Amino acid sequence: MIQKNNPRLVKAWISYDWANSVHSLVIASAIFPVYFTAMTRNTDGSPIRFLGFLPETAFNYSLAIAFLVVIVLSPMLSSIADLIGNKRKFLRFFCYLGALSCMGMFFFHSADLIWLGLLLNVTASIGFWGSLVFYNAYLPEIVSEEKMDSVSAKGYMFGYIGSVVLLSICLAIIQFAPDDQVGFFTRFTFLLTGVWWIGFGQIALTRLPNKKLNREIPKGIFKNSFRGLSNTFKELNQFKNIRIFLAGFFFYSLAMQTIFLMAAMFGSSEIGMEETELIMTILLIQIEAVLGAWLFSFLSGKIGNKLTLLIGVFIFIITCLIAYYIQPSDPNVKTQFYMMAGMVGLVMGGIQALSRSTYAKLLPETEDTTTFFSFYDVFEKLALFFGLMIYGSLIEYSGGMKASALAMGFSFAISFCILLFYKMDKK
Repeated sequence: MIQKNNPRLVKAWISYDWANSVHSLVIASAIFPVYFTAMTRNTDGSPIRFLGFLPETAFNYSLAIAFLVVIVLSPMLSSIADLIGNKRKFLRFFCYLGALSCMGMFFFHSADLIWLGLLLNVTASIGFWGSLVFYNAYLPEIVSEEKMDSVSAKGYMFGYIGSVVLLSICLAIIQFAPDDQVGFFTRFTFLLTGVWWIGFGQIALTRLPNKKLNREIPKGIFKNSFRGLSNTFKELNQFKNIRIFLAGFFFYSLAMQTIFLMAAMFGSSEIGMEETELIMTILLIQIEAVLGAWLFSFLSGKIGNKLTLLIGVFIFIITCLIAYYIQPSDPNVKTQFYMMAGMVGLVMGGIQALSRSTYAKLLPETEDTTTFFSFYDVFEKLALFFGLMIYGSLIEYSGGMKASALAMGFSFAISFCILLFYKMDKK
């Protein structure tokens, strides 16, 4: 029997956010996208197409493939983990897959290796998002319901702080690198990210509990895992508010995560921001996200989860409208971009932390937390898959990213309307 609110276990759980969040910042949103954009340009600034696609579109589609793989794998793997009790082993596998993929990005050093950069981006993303299926499922096992909001927020806060620390180190390495060695030292930051992830990940991988391992793997485990998923879906479907929450969560995740992943490319393509300015902007978003995670946890305790989520979604709608109407010729365009970044940073961390704890509160009493959380993760990855496909397709169709920003605003609006009907109970 796991003792809930055990400080040692809580700290171990939070430590994994510190470890893996560096991928989310350095690889997924800040340095690697900027590096990829630079590597896929000719000397005259024209884009180098990959398999006939614009580089931004190819980047979007590569991430969409990663999320599709996670969508297919995670429900089955999480159900198996619940059946045989080795959740930590799966967490370790995906952690190592993601971290080693980050290290491999060091070898993406020319336009001839675009395929390698995209492939490693896919496997690193699978490692990151796949590990979160098992990581998130620990929350209701080790923390009581009244502490879920605060512990979930602490996880995101330490994750943001850790990623900011490493990004600052990486930025200093790039800034002080000799002019003819900037590419090498940029690729070195990818290697450093993988080492950070594996190194600090050991705290969680050695301390988080396993259920008593069923060493005799049941016959027909794959069949049983899918049967378990089917039963879990039927059980969740009985709760109206879980259905409503997951629907609203789907639409705001579709837009929110896509915006964060594409922020650097938007600034580069639409605004003409310099690489250093873009990285500093992403750094600003992360620092504000620490405050946002705390603020939303505080607000949820005062005004409830529902109203706090609605406020966050509404702010995102305004941000998307600003992005659509922003004009590169405006002398204040960079100020407007920084303002958008500030709005995103303030609400993103809060919404992420509150979403995780809200879903955990809505779950019925069960020991199969991994299977239940796999549905949460499937909805999030499915949303990201569609978000990236929509974003990438609109880029290819319109030749720019503004239409995509407007589409994300529409998705937030749908989510806002759905969440109006959601109530904070399990019925």
